[in-house]
This record gives sequence, C-alpha cells and structure tokens, in this order.
Amino acid sequence: MSRRKIDPNPQGQTAPAKRAGTLTSADRKLLALCLGMTIAAGIFHNSGGSPVVSFVSSALALATLASLVGRSVEALGDRLGAGATGVLQSFLANLPEIFVILFSLKAGLYEVVKATIVGSILANVLLIAGLAFFLGGIKHGRQHFDPVASRQLGLLLVLSVFVLSVPTLTSALHTPAAAHERTVTIAVSIALLTLFIASLPETLRRGKHQSPITGSNEALAAKSQAGHHGEWPLSLAIFMLAISGLGAALVSDWFVIALTPAMETLHISQAFAGLIIVAIAGNAVENVVGIQLAMKNQSEYALQVILQSPVQVAMIVAPMIALAAPLVGAASFTLVFTPLLLGVLFMSTFTAATVVSDGDSTWFEGATLLALYSAIAVSFWWG
Repeated sequence: MSRRKIDPNPQGQTAPAKRAGTLTSADRKLLALCLGMTIAAGIFHNSGGSPVVSFVSSALALATLASLVGRSVEALGDRLGAGATGVLQSFLANLPEIFVILFSLKAGLYEVVKATIVGSILANVLLIAGLAFFLGGIKHGRQHFDPVASRQLGLLLVLSVFVLSVPTLTSALHTPAAAHERTVTIAVSIALLTLFIASLPETLRRGKHQSPITGSNEALAAKSQAGHHGEWPLSLAIFMLAISGLGAALVSDWFVIALTPAMETLHISQAFAGLIIVAIAGNAVENVVGIQLAMKNQSEYALQVILQSPVQVAMIVAPMIALAAPLVGAASFTLVFTPLLLGVLFMSTFTAATVVSDGDSTWFEGATLLALYSAIAVSFWWG
C-alpha cells in the first residue's frame, strides 16, 4: 500500500519573494513597534508609578522584542543557509525568555522559572496549535499533513518531556535519588543537550531533509517568508540581532523587577505569572507565524513551526537554564516541578501527540485545545 503524499500547500499559494537589501513595510512596522514599546516600558519603569502598568508595558515590550529577535535570526539565516538558520533559532530565538528566567532566578523566583518552562511548552502545543487548527479549519475545513512526520514529531516531543520529568519523578516517588535532586538535574540536562548536539549534523545538512530539532528547510523558509520581510544585508542582520538582544535583556530586568509587586497587586500567583504571562510574552508570540501558515493552508509547515518550539524548550532551554543557574546565584535550582505542573505537562504533550498522529486537524480539535489551555490557566490562578 503506497503512502499518501500530502501537499502542504494544496492551493498552490506561494509566499512573495523577498526583496533584497530592503526594509519592507512589515520590517518598519516591527521596528517602530519595538522602539515605541521599549521606550514606553522604560518610562513607566523609571516613573515610580503603578507596578501593574510597568509590568504590563514591560511584558508587551518583551513580546515585540522576541519577534524582532526571531526576525533577526531569520535574516541572518538567509545569508548563512537554512541549516544554520535552524541552529541559530535553537540557540537565539529564545533569548528573551532565557533573560527573564535568569533574572527571575537571580531574584529567587524559582516557582516562576519552573512554571515558565512548563508554560512555554503548553503555550505552543495548546494555545498556538489550538488557534492554528481552529482558524485554519474555519477557513479551509479539514487540513492535512504527513501522518508519519507528525507522529515522529509528536513522539519526539513526548520523549523530550519524559527525560525532562525524571528529576520530578525521583523526588515525588521518594527514591534514593531524591536526596540528590541537583545532581539528577545536572545529569538530565547534560543528557538533553547531548541529544541536541547529536542532531546538529542532520540540522546543518543541506538539501531536502527534516532535522529532529528544527524541522525541514522548507518549513524554515516558509516561516521566514510568511512575514513578508525583506532580505537584510549580513551587517544589518547582525546589528539588529545585537540591538534586539540587548533590548530584551534590559526589558527582562524591568519586567522581573515589576513582577513581584504586580503579582501582589493583582493577587495572582507566581505559578500563573510564569505559566501564562511570562511564557506567552517570552516565547509563544514569536511563533504566531504558525497560525499565519495554517490560515494560508500550509498546515505541514505550520505544524513543524509550532511543535518544534516546545521540543527546543525541553531539549535546549530548560537544561541550559539548569546548568547556568549557579552563575546567577541559584546553585540550588533543580528541574523538580510541582505535581500539578508535571500533570499538565504530561496532559498537554500527550494530547498534542494524539491530535496530530492521524495527519489531520479540524477547527473543533483546535477549539478543544484552547478549552484545555483555558482550564489549566484558571487552575493556576491561585498557585
């Protein structure tokens, strides 16, 4: 029996070619938005006014800077090739989120950090995927993608989460390893980063292929083209990446400073702040391009863009944070999550893997993912 071939772009839609060496209207709008939001966040931070206003403005600025970081990485990848783009995205696209986590660790907000790691995975597999399936399904009906590739992607996500969950299980089950949580965390982090390093030759290989970490070169190209951006010169791409990275570091500091008083004023828990607010501002916003691809009926590429991000969080971001924690005075930090965080992490990844396993998505499946995300968010409001 021959395998069904799925056309990721059945309507023959093609993204417009990039204009070389130019800042398109989309580029200029993004730059203006980043500049305006960062200036506003700086004014509110230094005004000594409401911590809630400072918190919200910093979150919005952080979200726009995350988009600019992602855009700069894509522009750099245009010059270095698709494989290099995937590697750069794995390391650099999550910079805003990493900065927030490091500043939170320095401030002793361990619960925020752990919730942010879990929330970054949930935001992509439930919120972004739910919106993509829902809006794409409403516009185009049932959408299709390669069932073999989707099952492999879902399985990789589940396996990455399983490895990430080992420190929590050793603690919750009161095993002899429970007395060595930090050592287990280091061992798990090294194991996950070793997997990432092992994937690099496949990621860097040119031609038609699919990296286990970054997806196919075609999906990376579709993601880059979806924003209608121009092709930046190498010097401009490096400059924009440096400026957006520095801006993200600065705004992350303001965000964390305002976080605790804002939580006290709004009566929200550290867990909710990390799981929902920080995760969306630092990670998920940059992946809304997956929703754009789904609405263009490029569901194959949309799925890769959306689900590769949580794999990178589990396999790269979380272990890097755990290993770097002593550098910011958080030597006791571990990857031991609360039972509820572990439960929703398992629930969301199993749900995502099941939904994509048949190679089809519908608007109702998307709505169900959104309902699950909403229910989880409410359950963490109080802690």
